[in-house]
Amino acid sequence: MQLAGTFFAIAALVSWGFGDFFIQRTTRKAGIFNALFYIGATGAVLILPFVWRELGSVFTITNGLLLLSLTVLVSVFSALFDFAALKQGKISVVEPILALELPITIGLSMLLLGERFSLAQWLATGTVFVGVMLVMTEVHGQLHLHRRMFERGAILAGVGAIAMALTNFMFGIAARETSPLLTVWFVHSSLAVVMFVYLLFKGQAGDILHDLKRAPAAIAAESLFDNAAWIFYTMAMTRIPIAIATAIGESYIALAVLLGIIVNREKLQKHQFQGIVIAIVGVASLSYLTA
Repeated sequence: MQLAGTFFAIAALVSWGFGDFFIQRTTRKAGIFNALFYIGATGAVLILPFVWRELGSVFTITNGLLLLSLTVLVSVFSALFDFAALKQGKISVVEPILALELPITIGLSMLLLGERFSLAQWLATGTVFVGVMLVMTEVHGQLHLHRRMFERGAILAGVGAIAMALTNFMFGIAARETSPLLTVWFVHSSLAVVMFVYLLFKGQAGDILHDLKRAPAAIAAESLFDNAAWIFYTMAMTRIPIAIATAIGESYIALAVLLGIIVNREKLQKHQFQGIVIAIVGVASLSYLTA
């Protein structure tokens, strides 16, 4: 059980790393709401054959519908901020900031589920925080809250990190009460419906087919990788503690940052690059300590 959970968490790590890279490309070509629709619609179609026999359980399992509905709400909120940050900012800056979801998720799991962390694990979490703060600031040594010192997308990423922590926690609870595949299908199907209604209301629903013709590779990649990541992540959380699954999966920032620097040729100041390294080392250490 532990080995399988660790494997699924590592699979989520890889899927998220590539997924966020292609999400950034898709949001810049098609927009945030369109990108979210493609992910939701892909999950709704591809996962349905594996869960259609379970659909009735949504209404029979105690609190099943409530848990899934709450998961949808926090997922939509977090995705909007997450995607907006990836659209506006450098992926090598945004990803380490989003790593703040890790200590927040750990805090929720400790407070509400009684999971416990050692001193070494807390030190590793603190290392992540220090690295993130260095990445967030454009001017070295100025850590006071002034808008001009933040990179584009940094504040959005910070809000997204808090919301993503809530999303992680809700996905884990819902998956344990229902099933991993049913949870991902329900949330992503609801996401597709919400985004489509929004696009229809804005008169932009016609852009869906246009974008599919203009950027089919990026849309397909973001949709497949993101759905795979959430499936692997929820499967991991049903086999190992939520905090451990999140700690391992959060290491995806190393892969996403590497892609941003190598493929997108993103440029950072020296202290920001040092912050990335510190954040990655902190997350990797925490993953090792909790695995």
